[in-house]
Amino acid sequence: MASMTPRDTGDRPDLSGSGAGPALTRLYDAHARELHRYLARRLDTATADDLVAETFLIAWERRADYRPARAGVRAWLYGIATNLARRHARDEVRGLRAMTRSGSQAEQGDPLDTAAAARVDAAAQATRLGAALADLRPVDRDVLLLVAWAGLTPKEVADALTVNQATVRTRLHRARTALRGHLTKENPA
Repeated sequence: MASMTPRDTGDRPDLSGSGAGPALTRLYDAHARELHRYLARRLDTATADDLVAETFLIAWERRADYRPARAGVRAWLYGIATNLARRHARDEVRGLRAMTRSGSQAEQGDPLDTAAAARVDAAAQATRLGAALADLRPVDRDVLLLVAWAGLTPKEVADALTVNQATVRTRLHRARTALRGHLTKENPA
């Protein structure tokens, strides 16, 4: 059995050579759940199941392309997952638009108690947020959701999307400003 080098552990494993299989298994154990959570929030659970599997399949196929000196493995995996999610961008926008329509139907009912009122308020906020997210440029939405839902740092987002940190910060600022503007316009109070 080959001994592990320091590069085989941590956030920048060596995915080349005979140790790639066990290293990728460790990566799956360490990151699959959080990748699934991120993708499920962006899309849906069934699609997230497929995309997590596809993310690790692509990671295996492209393991020779991974450069530990360039980016941490977490950012690399989120980059693959985000690119896969982009393929589903039209469906994502359609889903957000559908959420907007179904949320407006929930607002029309007369709540019977405070719990029902809270659900209607939450549905109304989700409706506004869904519409605001759907209106964002896809590149801005990717950055915002990688930060907000996946918890990546701007550096990790930059590595994941292969852009520089200044671009990430600009897109994040633009997305937050657009969301604030959209939500303020919808509810000035």
